[in-house]
Amino acid sequence: MSLKSTTRTEVNTVEMVFEVGAEEFEQAVERAYQKNKKNISLPGFRRGKVSRKMAEMRMGAGVFYEDAINDLINRELPEALRNADFELVDRPSVDAEKISKEEGVVFKAICITKPEVKLGDYKGIHATKAVKEVTEADVNSQVEMLRQRNARLVSVDDRPAQMGDEVNIDFEGFFGEEAFEGGKGEDFPLRLGSGQFIPGFEEQVAGKTIGEEFDVTVTFPENYQMEDYAGKEAVFKCKLNGITVEELPEVDDEFIQDSTEFKTLDEFKEDAKKKLEESAERDADVAFDNAVMNALIAMVDVPIPNVMFEHRIDNIVSNFEQSLRESGLSLDLYLQYTGMDLSDFRETNRDRAENEVKLRLALEKVADLENIQISQEELNENLQKIAEANHMTVAQVANRIPMADYIMDLRVTKAIDLVKENVVPVEEAPAEEATTEEAPAEEAKAEEAPAEENKTEESAE
Repeated sequence: MSLKSTTRTEVNTVEMVFEVGAEEFEQAVERAYQKNKKNISLPGFRRGKVSRKMAEMRMGAGVFYEDAINDLINRELPEALRNADFELVDRPSVDAEKISKEEGVVFKAICITKPEVKLGDYKGIHATKAVKEVTEADVNSQVEMLRQRNARLVSVDDRPAQMGDEVNIDFEGFFGEEAFEGGKGEDFPLRLGSGQFIPGFEEQVAGKTIGEEFDVTVTFPENYQMEDYAGKEAVFKCKLNGITVEELPEVDDEFIQDSTEFKTLDEFKEDAKKKLEESAERDADVAFDNAVMNALIAMVDVPIPNVMFEHRIDNIVSNFEQSLRESGLSLDLYLQYTGMDLSDFRETNRDRAENEVKLRLALEKVADLENIQISQEELNENLQKIAEANHMTVAQVANRIPMADYIMDLRVTKAIDLVKENVVPVEEAPAEEATTEEAPAEEAKAEEAPAEENKTEESAE
């Protein structure tokens, strides 16, 4: 197969024309015949015993041409495309423009190519790392959360119900004299003030005493989910069965000893402050990474083939489906729960996919511009980690993962580090960065550049 011409027909699209000579085409036709002859059956001949000449006479001269052409495309085209000076992002669309036993075949391949990205000053990105200060109030809120977790409900029978109480009620709803579906409950627990019931209901329960029977009159909201009920006035006949209040324990050393592994309140507070500070540091790191990655994404201002976004969505959906399976769910069941079809679900991931594709393109460009390389020693170290995590040998790992892609993942990881190391620190993020959509910084590192264990398990399976 020889290349006749290469023409860039539009942005990110190249048309290549290849020619296969008559002799090479004849060899492909013969291979197609040999592959199919065991299935050929003609009157007067046993299956598998029909000669090629007879088959072509009875079934048409081009009976084996389609298989021959597919054979040539699969055998010859990948090598021909490897010598091209562009990178494909999708399988090319190939058509045979001319087929002749005497002259051979002319193929036309339409190739969607990787866009050429031009970056701005990726070594001078402005970003800030603002770590939230942990205050005494933050620590006290942790103590209060501990109290809430250890609260107990205590029955109250010496006063009417108050907002904030948890009450137990029976109720039945009526439109006029007719009870309506879904409007009845017995021994129903309700925290007054929670907003669980129709606006106005809970406030009318407050003030009632245990054993009291009473009516609650409310109007269903105009936008109520059940259209037949929307805007209608209803009367609920109710009975208050019980009142309970939340009793919080007193916070002292004894309480801390009973409910935690610490001996004193001061020890608990010290540990809580340390954990809050560590969390604040992690949050600041994520915000910093997102700001830097957002700036890189914003630099990618070139047309990108839609197929790249579709492939990325394919990966997102596939990974999500795998995580669902690990939780005992299926994607179909998830879509039923959420009221979406697959097309809707794919569309909800489009913005994320577009950001991840742009980020990947930017980081690959940085790796190229900086001539970032991966030494054999570095490669072996990472492959060894993969092998150990998956109980495999390095050779087994190397045979199971696409090595060129994996090496690019490692280069991208280095590119991320390089960009972050050259960030220009500022007190406040510039306005244009502050309003940028949140970038998938962690997702990009985990899914696009999984240099070690993250890539490992998925690739080795």
